[in-house]
Amino acid sequence: MASHFSGVLQLTDLDDFITPSQVIQFNNTGINYSTKILSEDSVYCECVKPVKVEKKQGKSVAKIQIEEDGSYIQINQVGIKLYKIHQTKVLFSIYLLDGGKQKLEKAKITLNDCLACSGCITSAESVLITQQSHEELFRVLQHNKASETEKKVVVVSVSPQSRASIAARYGLSSTEAGRRLTSFFKGLGVHHVFDTTFTRTFSLLESQREFVERFQRKEQDNKSLPMMTSACPVQGWICYAEKTHGDLILPYISTTRSPQQMMGSLVKGYFAEQQGLSPQQIYHVAVMPCYDKKLEASRSDFHMNEAQTREVDCVITSGEVQLMLEEKNVSLSDVEPAPLDTVFSNVNGDEFLSHAGSSSGGYLHHVFTYAAKHLFGEEVKELTYKTLKNKDFQEVTLEKDGVVLLCFASTYGFRNIQNLVQKFKRGKCPYHFVEVMACPSGCLNGGGQLKALPGQNPKELLQKVEEIYRAERSMVPEDNTRVAELYHSWLHSVGEERAKELLHTRYHTVEKMKNGLTMKW
Repeated sequence: MASHFSGVLQLTDLDDFITPSQVIQFNNTGINYSTKILSEDSVYCECVKPVKVEKKQGKSVAKIQIEEDGSYIQINQVGIKLYKIHQTKVLFSIYLLDGGKQKLEKAKITLNDCLACSGCITSAESVLITQQSHEELFRVLQHNKASETEKKVVVVSVSPQSRASIAARYGLSSTEAGRRLTSFFKGLGVHHVFDTTFTRTFSLLESQREFVERFQRKEQDNKSLPMMTSACPVQGWICYAEKTHGDLILPYISTTRSPQQMMGSLVKGYFAEQQGLSPQQIYHVAVMPCYDKKLEASRSDFHMNEAQTREVDCVITSGEVQLMLEEKNVSLSDVEPAPLDTVFSNVNGDEFLSHAGSSSGGYLHHVFTYAAKHLFGEEVKELTYKTLKNKDFQEVTLEKDGVVLLCFASTYGFRNIQNLVQKFKRGKCPYHFVEVMACPSGCLNGGGQLKALPGQNPKELLQKVEEIYRAERSMVPEDNTRVAELYHSWLHSVGEERAKELLHTRYHTVEKMKNGLTMKW
């Protein structure tokens, strides 16, 4: 099971971590606590797992003992230090006297904790990720079948990147895969299957407007530009910025929500109201190309406090959808296609529509063309990308009479992100706008996508997924009449406070914990 999760969510044995009861040898110049002399020439330290121990008055120390049933017992001890002279050395022993015992409560690590601790979990703990797995979706669907009174309306929102990855595995087009996935999910008991390309339209429109607003106030606000935009979730680019650079970077990051969280707001808000349901009566699942989208959904900013529910209850990856098919002994090729849901989907007739630009959402493309027109009256038909150090770092400029009016860049992968941040720190970032993604090659290469089969070249697979993704016809965000209607019926109007509340988010500097676990080795 663990092999299907990303390194961020997967906890494994690490060679540099001190496991319980492991003994470390020191020379006599350095001694740690809880020590005892085993010979005249060496000192040993018995190590236990780093856990939080309640500190009490006095000079007592505590040791954590792990029982056979896995429970933790805190043993309070009083230490007595005895010195001994041996030749030219001063040796000492610490004897620990019993100070009583108490059973400790078992700590649970949730996905939300990953956003708050500012450190990394490096022990080989058995951590149960309870609310973000395909098993949880199966559990909810089974509960729906068994219960007559507590059924939930199950909504699945599928990303176009996931659809392309699954389509590549089965030799299907994106639309064919979408129709078969709709049939498969509804056969399991899912009520609605939506397309997050629809809510990406909101993300693009809001990003366009936000950039123009920032550009127009750049003279009064020195932290308005460059604007950094990304659908990359919190544990990727956003979490890196929050934990590592804080107030240096966060003011420049676009507040526009990702398509996943746009759909969460739409489904648990407008859709629930239209269906006569409370937000708690809807179980919303997102299918994403990235494991870290699970962390994004768990973020406290996307929790509906009054309704006591999350906007996205569960995130599963493209690979986990494949696991669901395998566990049901189903090949997607054999699934009878079903009509596409059109309520919240970018659909024209019986096919999906996409957006121009990069396969990670096309933010640079749409913001650039919109800004060129609304700020400078320039119609840009085609963008010319200049590759810099590598294919994942590209630049686009708008020039007139030899003057650079706009300078945009796309930066994928942490190597390029770190180079960008260094430029930023030195005050030498020349860009007005940067599209940032943590994964090299962007979202189609996300960690949650289907892996290459034995004998299959990963690069060729990625190219195939890209071809399937780009085969969808593009649609200009402003031409989506359904989205335009929702701006008035759901959000009341463009730019209203309600729109800012439901379509935007906030970021938070995470203070680093002052303890040894956050040490940079």
